[in-house]
Amino acid sequence: MTAAAPPPAAVEVVALSKRYAAGTPAAVDQIDLRIASGSYCCLLGPSGCGKSTTLRMIAGHESVTSGDILLDNRNITNLPAAARGTAMMFQSFALFPHLSALDNVAFSLKMKGVGKAERQKRARELLERVAMGHLAERKPGELSGGQQQRVALARALITEPRVLLLDEPLSALDPFLRIQMRAELRRWQKELGLTFVHVTHSQEEAMALADTMVVMNHGVIEQVGSPHQVYNHPASEFVARFMGGHNVFDTPAGPIAVRNDHMKIAPGDASGGIAATVTDVEYQGTYVLLGLALQDAAPGRGSVSVLLGESAFLASPHAPGDAVRLSWAEADARVLGPGAKPPAQRAPAPVGNGNGNGNGNGNGSSLARDDLAALASMPL
Repeated sequence: MTAAAPPPAAVEVVALSKRYAAGTPAAVDQIDLRIASGSYCCLLGPSGCGKSTTLRMIAGHESVTSGDILLDNRNITNLPAAARGTAMMFQSFALFPHLSALDNVAFSLKMKGVGKAERQKRARELLERVAMGHLAERKPGELSGGQQQRVALARALITEPRVLLLDEPLSALDPFLRIQMRAELRRWQKELGLTFVHVTHSQEEAMALADTMVVMNHGVIEQVGSPHQVYNHPASEFVARFMGGHNVFDTPAGPIAVRNDHMKIAPGDASGGIAATVTDVEYQGTYVLLGLALQDAAPGRGSVSVLLGESAFLASPHAPGDAVRLSWAEADARVLGPGAKPPAQRAPAPVGNGNGNGNGNGNGSSLARDDLAALASMPL
């Protein structure tokens, strides 16, 4: 039996690199990535990881040092932005302050020579689609942040792109509106059937929106997978710590990650487990987050957390200074790979080597039993 063919890719990047000056570390270092047609893909990572540079290269707003960008199997690497079949929605929305919402949306059609009646008709249709038809004559300064975002989205869609590129589109909004607008983005993506590629710093935002998450660090891809895969099977210590909600422990077999809501906590006089001291108690409503310090841990490796349900915490409360014992089920531990090296430690990769870390499968593995796992898994 032959293996099932992968879904068609709307966007594919092959050995893509960006270096701003000879002899300097690459901002993006030979990454390979396939983004399925009609999917919502989020690129995320810390500042300087290369996610926005990657997006700008796909958009045609940043030159490519080496490698290729394909859209629907058409090489667009050297095409101007307007000829690629993509559209960009910027973090600042970049609306013209002196134009109405209607004229902002219609502007690109005006530049293409489309007649006034036709371009305004199409612009009004899109404004209606994003629930902004009743405010078509208002200027950006007369609109809220969420309303400006809807206008910016309509403007990006009027060129009928195959792929919509979004550069941190929610970062300028307040937290309540951000949650509302991310739900709308997801709904619009599904209704339109377009491929969305969205850059964000927010792990929560990426997990809420993405079919595929691409976690980047030091200019390379650390892991690619669904939100469930990336969160439950982090490929490296960086991914586990960046995604949050994980504790990392050193073992003779290498570092492992355990989700903080999978940790078991018992009184300090219990047998087995690892000794720790409660340092902080943070009430979060449905949950209570405990901060703890491990005894005899290596420098910088002693802080962990445990997330308890409110009812479990109230049944057995803890306070700062309490001595406790920590453990976990062996099945809940994930072996972590080495992850990406900083540019100064990275050997030059041959052309076409992809992301250079053999990663991107989205899966960790269950921990093979070793001394620490046996200790931590002992019943209390």
